[in-house]
Amino acid sequence: MVKPVRVRTVWFKKDGERTAEEIASAVATTTWRVADKAVDNLGRENYDIITPARGFKLIAEFLAFLVHYCDRMAYATLSPERRVAVLQAVSNRLGELMEENIISVAGPDANRNFKAEFIDFLNRRFEDYSEFEFPDDDKASFPALRFLGLQIRDEMGDNDKTWIMDQIMDIEMPEMMGTVRKSFKGLLSDAPVKRGFGSPDMLPPE
Repeated sequence: MVKPVRVRTVWFKKDGERTAEEIASAVATTTWRVADKAVDNLGRENYDIITPARGFKLIAEFLAFLVHYCDRMAYATLSPERRVAVLQAVSNRLGELMEENIISVAGPDANRNFKAEFIDFLNRRFEDYSEFEFPDDDKASFPALRFLGLQIRDEMGDNDKTWIMDQIMDIEMPEMMGTVRKSFKGLLSDAPVKRGFGSPDMLPPE
């Protein structure tokens, strides 16, 4: 049985508002771990990942969804300036993690800037997900989840396309969103500025 991802949900010492970079480091670590675990789960369920390139594409899709989900929670909790700072820092750190992991597996490529490519991808997905409703802070709408499922399905081989969307929408995403929600809300609890949970303007990552 795969062990659940352990994540930071509170600070050990509360001595004032944390910087955007401090929050981003913890949030990025959590989202990366749950996205990587989801890809591992797919492999354990006999979905064919085949290559590291496909695995990183799947991780990128999961991350884009989860970062946008964090932005919806930030919109409901933080001031506009703090929200922008935190989400840009999260996106930047995830770009670094993506670059580090790709290079560790495939080696450097002088013709590619993996961090910039990933952040550009986040920008495109932020625009896509801004069209969908996230009814409250513990779930996404069916259309939003279906959009993610379709992106994952498009990356998979023909033999896996039939069932992959059910796996993503019904099994993987509820667990992933629950873990990220618990971590993100706990880490932001040092400075709550409550607003309604709604549909924010798109926040392109830096």
